[in-house]
Amino acid sequence: MKTKFILVIVFWIVFFGVAKANTIDDYKKACDDGFAWGCSELGVMYDKGEGVKQDHFAAADLYKKACDGGDVGGCFSLGHSYENGQGVRQNSQKALELFGQSCDMRHQKSCDAYAQLKKRGSR
Repeated sequence: MKTKFILVIVFWIVFFGVAKANTIDDYKKACDDGFAWGCSELGVMYDKGEGVKQDHFAAADLYKKACDGGDVGGCFSLGHSYENGQGVRQNSQKALELFGQSCDMRHQKSCDAYAQLKKRGSR
């Protein structure tokens, strides 16, 4: 019974480790091929340190590339990077601009973040 449990754990680690590696490669290829969503998803992985070493600077660069390519999630995430000073110099005005840009693309979380930041800035 213990042997079966160990085999299941090893399989789980190997399978999901390989799946994560493939995902990273897939997102990198998509980003390199000009698909903005791939840059955004890869940025999230760097931001959280999922399958790669956590690197807020790389994440912010990828979010910028995604946002420049029209990916709403990239703009939203880059806004958070500026709001919190992660990977970029903290800049509330730039964060507000990015949240506004992604809100204009009908991204509700961005609209909420815009309203909250605007409210905090007006105090």
